[in-house]
Amino acid sequence: MRRVTALPAWLRWPLYAGVGIFVLTLVETLDDTDRLTSASASQSMLRWGVPVLLAGLGGLFAERAGVVNIGLEGMMILGTWFGAWGAVNYGPWVGLLTGIGGGALGGLLHAVATVLFGVDHIISGVAINILAPGITRFLASEIFTGYPGGSITQSPRVPGVGHFTFPVLAGGEVGGWLSPNLLGSLGDRDWFFVSNVANLARGLLTQVSLVTIVALALVPLSTWLLWRTRFGLRLRICGEHPVAGEAQGIDVYRYKITAVTMSGGFAGLAGAFIASPELSGIYLEGQTTGRGFIGLAALIFGNWHPVGVLGGALLFGYPFGLGLRDLGGTASHSLLLVNAVALAAIAAWSLSKGRRTNAAVACVLAVVAAAWYLLSETVPDWWVNILPFAIVLLVLVFFAQRLRMPAADGQRYRRGEH
Repeated sequence: MRRVTALPAWLRWPLYAGVGIFVLTLVETLDDTDRLTSASASQSMLRWGVPVLLAGLGGLFAERAGVVNIGLEGMMILGTWFGAWGAVNYGPWVGLLTGIGGGALGGLLHAVATVLFGVDHIISGVAINILAPGITRFLASEIFTGYPGGSITQSPRVPGVGHFTFPVLAGGEVGGWLSPNLLGSLGDRDWFFVSNVANLARGLLTQVSLVTIVALALVPLSTWLLWRTRFGLRLRICGEHPVAGEAQGIDVYRYKITAVTMSGGFAGLAGAFIASPELSGIYLEGQTTGRGFIGLAALIFGNWHPVGVLGGALLFGYPFGLGLRDLGGTASHSLLLVNAVALAAIAAWSLSKGRRTNAAVACVLAVVAAAWYLLSETVPDWWVNILPFAIVLLVLVFFAQRLRMPAADGQRYRRGEH
């Protein structure tokens, strides 16, 4: 296990994904289903995971600078309204920019309150989450009610930016020529594990929104920016030891405000994506449904690293996407067996580390999941909705000692006090 954790994040997380796909393949074989590793499952996972990813990256920049941003939900709400307004009036790409701007305004407000005036980070974030729905409702009543199809709670239809299917790998077109579909061919061969990986990969490369490509590109870009540039080094110093940063001549206030404003911009882009045709195609009041908080959960799950945030976002998006296409509830029911296997593995790992209490708790939960699976044929609709939050709780319970938040995260900093 130590050898695995010593690997770089870009290599460690694909390894975890490979193990997860292997478990899904085993469960599919035992449960006689093909939904868990279908192309549609991964396609839906990616679509539902993008807002969580963007919110998580937003939280990452804020917390790496030492500011807790639970106001991501409110900033995302601002992004949905401003993104829809910009797209309806000026086109989809301008809509994305206005969505970013709306979220950034919320981030700037949070930064001014917490950094300049020393307001408690949690109080400021809660205030933004309360304020944002009121602002968007007022704006909708003043503007959208005058548009055809608009009202105080919704906008007219929002145009999209388009999709892209990768040629050769997933059968996309090149200049009107329909290219081969290598992953589709591998998936149709029904080879154990290999075909399952091919099907999941094909879903990730078929009809991908251009916004999704941008969001995925932000993961390596964020990694480079935070760990390979002077700006990133100074920003992380502000979240680890701002007093030392001040002694080195770093303008801590400026970096914190910049990071939190960027955080709001990421959340605003997530909101604009939710209002785009990729998910809803319209602004609707209350349509974020807590994804800002799930983004914070993905941040914790990913141990405050962009690649980990991506892994958490996809993991959280998977049950949502699977549940939407699972009308009979059979595939969601199969996830119970997946959970049982995962908890059994956690129990074995905890026992090998001498953590008997953790091992006993994991073993009990594994037995409960297995019994639920054996004694039922379907699961309630709420099961896939609470599963992402249950995963976060499990990570905090069993792997809290491996999580490391920035040392000065959430602490009040005043220039010159030390």
